[in-house]
Amino acid sequence: MPANRTKTLDIGLEDIIVASHALKDVVRHTPLMKDHVLSQRYNCNVYLKREDLQAVRSFKIRGAYNYMSNLNEEERRRGVVCASAGNHAQGVAFSCRAMQIRGKIFMPSTTPRQKVTQVQRFGGEFVDIVLTGDTFDDALREALAVCERDGSSFIHPFDHPWVVAGQGTVGLEILQDLDQPADYVFATVGGGGLISGVGAYIKQVRPATKLIGVEPEGAASMKTALERGEIVTLENIDPFVDGAAVKRAGELTYRMVRETVDDIIIVPEGKVCTAILNMYNDSAIVVEPAGALPIAALDFYSEQIGGKNVVCIVSGGNNDIDRMPEIKEKSLIYEGLKHYFLINFPQRAGALREFLEHVLGPTDDITRFEYIKKTNMESGPALVGIELKHREDYAPLVARMKQRGVNFSEINRDSLLFHYLV
Repeated sequence: MPANRTKTLDIGLEDIIVASHALKDVVRHTPLMKDHVLSQRYNCNVYLKREDLQAVRSFKIRGAYNYMSNLNEEERRRGVVCASAGNHAQGVAFSCRAMQIRGKIFMPSTTPRQKVTQVQRFGGEFVDIVLTGDTFDDALREALAVCERDGSSFIHPFDHPWVVAGQGTVGLEILQDLDQPADYVFATVGGGGLISGVGAYIKQVRPATKLIGVEPEGAASMKTALERGEIVTLENIDPFVDGAAVKRAGELTYRMVRETVDDIIIVPEGKVCTAILNMYNDSAIVVEPAGALPIAALDFYSEQIGGKNVVCIVSGGNNDIDRMPEIKEKSLIYEGLKHYFLINFPQRAGALREFLEHVLGPTDDITRFEYIKKTNMESGPALVGIELKHREDYAPLVARMKQRGVNFSEINRDSLLFHYLV
């Protein structure tokens, strides 16, 4: 992090305390739970701040409701507009219904169906949903244009003091509930609202606590801004971690992150998928990709956190069950357990049988077999997906293919070909 941090914060303790009073009858004071599996794995005390247990299954309700509670009567009459990849939209929709304010919600067309359905359920007759563009930034442009035209209030998902103060109540609750000092707090970074609010509270109450931000590898807008010393707009992002896939960090949140955050870790999407599966298998906790980021980041900080008190903010649990096959696939590929090859089998009887008997290992499994040329299978290559039981089985598999003279190319290593075929 830059050494020349400023000495004042845009959000003070009073702002967060006032927000906590505004939210006390609406927002759940979510539990801070010790995770014994993670604690044993990393030889420390790992606590999960369970924001996935909010009514809307994410922390976003805090900032949205706090913002809308500050609107005057005329602003409420004109209605509100927001842009969101899903969780902020649910927070705004919930708040619209609770306050009986009309809302128009713009969401990327790539938003998981489960989140769109939830937004409609929470907002009911008080909200209209518009699906547009491929990313949050596309939806943001449309939403701002409508606000300009209709005079509606734009409820920003992260870059506004009322929103940041609302998210800061997460940090207030963490320090209230932890019966010993927190050494590390890990939080997801999308636009930066959550970590800015949490950082504003924690760094003013317990400055010794290390605040670690976590971004997905395919959308590291805040990390990039910090490295360059200015906010930048990423040309392309990977929308997979939809709750944190933001092309451009906020102006306010960028300033606050520079002042409060000690480090930002970049985590590959495949590693996030592994964390999602582990949380479900080990603790029966369903987390969305953005909610799993802090847990996935622990591997990158394993040496520093040994023997410490560590808090991971599980920011949301809105995970569409339809995404689970993709999540498993990404995890297997990242962990080196799933490999795809283009193989030209010799055009003679028994060639495929020889591959099965002499190339595949005893625990290797073919999970996909597809001829690329549908009209000329005899002379075309086959797409073969092979799942391994152990990462170490990969090198012997490739060695056996070379030894047997198998004509192959591995498409895991060719990102363009991989995305085209798989």
